[in-house]
Amino acid sequence: MSRIHEVMKQKLDEVGCGFCLAKWTQVTIHLQNGHTHSCHHPVTHKVPLVELENNPSALHNTEFKKQQRKTMLEDGRPEECVYCWNVEDSSDFFSDRVFKSADAWSLHSYKKIKRLDWKENFNPRYVEVVFSNACNQKCSYCSPTISSAWMEEINAHGAYPTTSEFNSLKYVMDEDKMPIPHREENPYVEAFWKWWPDLYRDLHTFRITGGEPLLSKDTFKVLDYIIEEKNPNKKLNLAVNSNLTVPDDLIDEFIDKVNYITTNNLVNSFVCFTSVDTWGEQAEYIRNGMNDFEKFWSNCNKVLSKCKKVNLTFMCTYNALSVPKFDELITGIYDLKCKYWSLDRYFGTAIVFDISYLRHPEHQTVKILPKKWAKNIKKQALHMDFLSKRGIGTDDYYKAFTDVEVDKMKRIYDWFISEVSDEDLKRQRKDFHSFFSEHDKRRGTDFISVFPELSEFYEDCKYA
Repeated sequence: MSRIHEVMKQKLDEVGCGFCLAKWTQVTIHLQNGHTHSCHHPVTHKVPLVELENNPSALHNTEFKKQQRKTMLEDGRPEECVYCWNVEDSSDFFSDRVFKSADAWSLHSYKKIKRLDWKENFNPRYVEVVFSNACNQKCSYCSPTISSAWMEEINAHGAYPTTSEFNSLKYVMDEDKMPIPHREENPYVEAFWKWWPDLYRDLHTFRITGGEPLLSKDTFKVLDYIIEEKNPNKKLNLAVNSNLTVPDDLIDEFIDKVNYITTNNLVNSFVCFTSVDTWGEQAEYIRNGMNDFEKFWSNCNKVLSKCKKVNLTFMCTYNALSVPKFDELITGIYDLKCKYWSLDRYFGTAIVFDISYLRHPEHQTVKILPKKWAKNIKKQALHMDFLSKRGIGTDDYYKAFTDVEVDKMKRIYDWFISEVSDEDLKRQRKDFHSFFSEHDKRRGTDFISVFPELSEFYEDCKYA
């Protein structure tokens, strides 16, 4: 892999020291508030409605983004891409501009983009889209821009009493990120559907995120389009996020359509992404609105048993509340790997465990916990490592955890033991108690009864 990336960096640097194919080939579009960015490192920027009037592809090809492309083609480094410049200037590691440019949806466009005038529109091949913020859950670390349930709560009760403004409507409005209610007309969604027939033809990867996508009619409109299209893009890698806790009729409709698409080979692959951060009642507490963990787990089994080719990726945002029962989640996902593995599925496996760690809001990250919890996190990493070894050299290879999955768990341990200043830690812990104390009042929950393992820590935070 390193050789591939060495060659890629050389190719990029031939054009310019800041050249990155992702600025052309990749996009995440937040249609609920009209924001866009090419990758997740630069902050999003607003799409001017006037630019969409004659060019719906301006959801990606904004004038702002074209100026960034111009800078790249002229051997400059756009300021908004500082994340990558910091990596390149302070280490020998490749930055994400190299990795993203080497991805399949980017690499084949190198020669074309190299010769392209910076003013020209370009259809991306990797697209993530949020149709609306409609959502039935209020995950503790989420915000009103992403969840309508969060928006309803903040409208009713105001922001939580923390130093972080992540759920403040004033902050949302100041950032011009106020979502358009999903039942109202949305000019950004309208522009998307004008662009879609042209965009669809050459797409490599298309992923619908949210909110909760199964609460959006546009998600099903995409699935219907693929089913009804006379010349489907069979090279398309399609993905849909879902918390899998919506009403049964929506789950069943989703399964039926996805099963038709995959059985008839109308796409190259299909992945359902679902989110869970720990096990049982504690998972319900974090993802307020999940209500019934067993029902969630049953729906995971339902997707896997009825859709024989579909992959299910568990996205885990590891946070302070994940730690006590994360062992049980590891075991549960391993059991699913064993139960549903099949070489008939895309990528040869039914289950992917994608573990990231929460960074914001800071008062919910794992780093606020006392260092004694390091042994629990290390034990969880070792548990995954043990289960990964079961598949080596056997027919059970596809049932085991991969090295990548294990490494992501080990990375959390390394991050946890890194230092935090006493001042920051005191503030974050005080915010932790303030947030969850208010959480219990508003949502009728009881932190101490759900997390008895953290009860002493919770009380200590009160007087931090």
